[in-house]
Amino acid sequence: MPSTPEQQTATDDVVLVEDTDGVRTITLNRPAAYNSLNIELKNRLVETLRDTASDDDVRAVVLTGAGKAFCAGQDLKEHVGLLLDKDPAPLSTVEEHYNPIATSIAEMPKPIIAAVNGPAAGAGAAFAYAADVRVAASSANFLMAFANVGLGPDSGASWTLQRLIGYGRALELMMLPRKVHADEALRIGLVSEIIEDTGNGEVLARARELAAKLATGPTVAYQKIKQTLSAATSSSFREALAAEQVAQNELGATSDHHEAVDAFVNKRDPKFTGA
Repeated sequence: MPSTPEQQTATDDVVLVEDTDGVRTITLNRPAAYNSLNIELKNRLVETLRDTASDDDVRAVVLTGAGKAFCAGQDLKEHVGLLLDKDPAPLSTVEEHYNPIATSIAEMPKPIIAAVNGPAAGAGAAFAYAADVRVAASSANFLMAFANVGLGPDSGASWTLQRLIGYGRALELMMLPRKVHADEALRIGLVSEIIEDTGNGEVLARARELAAKLATGPTVAYQKIKQTLSAATSSSFREALAAEQVAQNELGATSDHHEAVDAFVNKRDPKFTGA
């Protein structure tokens, strides 16, 4: 959850959306507050992710932050203020905001890439963990800061982090919070790629490049791949085989599969439509 800095002006749109050739870039836009998560931003992000999931024109997604940070997690300044005012909002935010956001990212029916352009902490880091691919700037770092404020993990971090880096290491990073810098994140499998950061948006450009490639691919197959892998984490080997069989039967009947076979036979590049 953590964060601090000063608030952005109320007139700024806290979530920016840009569509280019089937790729939607969603930018958390509170740079003066390191994109920390206040109620306004959380509400807008839930809405934006749900709209993105249902928009057939969007074939791949990039999630990033404005300014020097990806997302510093919960806006603690707002959080403390609400607690002092005995407002119930802080106690319900996991159910109302963090669970829907994390679910929308993890179950996005199209590829989603986290362009981690700077520090990612608490729920902000968890959002990156829930994405399909994480590309990090050399200036990025990750911090599971929940224990520092007397809390446990949320936003799916208890599920995602151990699957990325293993149970023991995930437990250590949650109980003994420390920053995991980009080079270590790459070494332990937390991110797939580090991009040298000179302040010109290199990591976002790389994430968009990957997203553009995915957007031209068989997105219906990508969705099935995500579903079968997720199901396999809590199933037996035989159950995983059965799930794969169902998915293959369904995918074998798609236009994308027929197009790919025809393209292979005729030695041309396939043109996938996601159908």
